[in-house]
Amino acid sequence: MKQEALPSSPGPIGIFDSGYGGLTILEKIRTELPGYDYIYLGDNARTPYGTRSFEVVYKFTLECVTRLFEMGCQLVVLACNTASAKALRSIQQRDLPLLDPNRRVLGVIRPTVEAVGTMSQTKHIGLLATLGTVQSNSYPLEIDKLHEGISVISEACPMWVPLIENNEHNSEGADYFIRKNVEHLLAADGLIDTVMLGCTHYPLLADKIKSLLPEGVSIVSQGEIVAKSLVDYLQRHPDMDNRCTKNGSVRYLTTESVEKFASSASIFLNQVIQAEHIDLDK
Repeated sequence: MKQEALPSSPGPIGIFDSGYGGLTILEKIRTELPGYDYIYLGDNARTPYGTRSFEVVYKFTLECVTRLFEMGCQLVVLACNTASAKALRSIQQRDLPLLDPNRRVLGVIRPTVEAVGTMSQTKHIGLLATLGTVQSNSYPLEIDKLHEGISVISEACPMWVPLIENNEHNSEGADYFIRKNVEHLLAADGLIDTVMLGCTHYPLLADKIKSLLPEGVSIVSQGEIVAKSLVDYLQRHPDMDNRCTKNGSVRYLTTESVEKFASSASIFLNQVIQAEHIDLDK
């Protein structure tokens, strides 16, 4: 990790994900806050994070957050459930006081949990997520802190992210895995009336998931929730809002091939973008 002083002047909002799913969060944030500047950093060379240990996810996430700080970001959003589950708290409590106590790193789990508690009538909620997020137990723990008496049933979906990132999510093979996981979730608890998509990739599968759910079971997608939560955060913290530049720009950085990133990003954004390569070792 570099030791030189971090820039103190206002800068863009950093959006980090281990892959491409965070683009669904960025898109919703830009809809709510179109005038701000953004840097999106995808650690695509080391994705997926979902199967990695807590220690490795923390190390990788801290490297990426630090690089965004070095590029002038005063606020970074971990638009990744695995990073939010396995690294956010350690970075907030252990690293920010040393790096810069005035900077902030936010995640996607807390705002999702805050919103979902009021959505379920039966108090039985299903979670579809990566193996890493499920094993972290972050959603049940956070829900238990904020909402009394809510039961969470979790289903790990290890095949979903690779299918999406290889643009195979509309194939018959993908349909098999989606159906298998959704049916397994519903079989575990027949009272589920709300299903959380606990991975930022999964909005691309929302229509297929919805078609497999019984009538009256709703889907909670994170993009709109996280975006509105960020709007609220900046309104409540005008000091941080003043530290975010506002020229309406966005940069896309990847630790992988820029051509591959641009091609895959179009799956999530439905537009052509230009990406830049970043080497975290420099």
